[in-house]
Amino acid sequence: MPRVLFTISYGIKPEAHAAYEALVAKLKNHLTSVAGKNYSVFEVKGKKDQYMELFIAESVEEFDALEDNLDPESEAMIAQIEEFTDANGMKYTTYVEKI
Repeated sequence: MPRVLFTISYGIKPEAHAAYEALVAKLKNHLTSVAGKNYSVFEVKGKKDQYMELFIAESVEEFDALEDNLDPESEAMIAQIEEFTDANGMKYTTYVEKI
C-alpha cells in the first residue's frame, strides 16, 4: 500500500506574517490532534514568508478522502490561509510512493 505525500507551497504577504503563524499553529494542532492527520508546515530556508504544507497519507484511499474528511473548523482555517497568500498563489504537488 503506497503512501502519498501532498504538498502545498506558497508565499504569504509580509504584513500577514504574525497572523499567519498564529493561524497555522492552531491549524496544525487541530489537524494532528483532533482530525488525526499527519500534517506539518515548513518555512523555506533563506526565503522569508515562503512556506510548504505537507500532508502524509498512509494510502491512496486516505489521500483521496482527505478533502472530504475535513471538518468545518479545518475548512475555515484553510480558507483563511488562502487569504494570506501573495499574488503568486498556491502550488500543489502530489507524490505517490513507488519503492
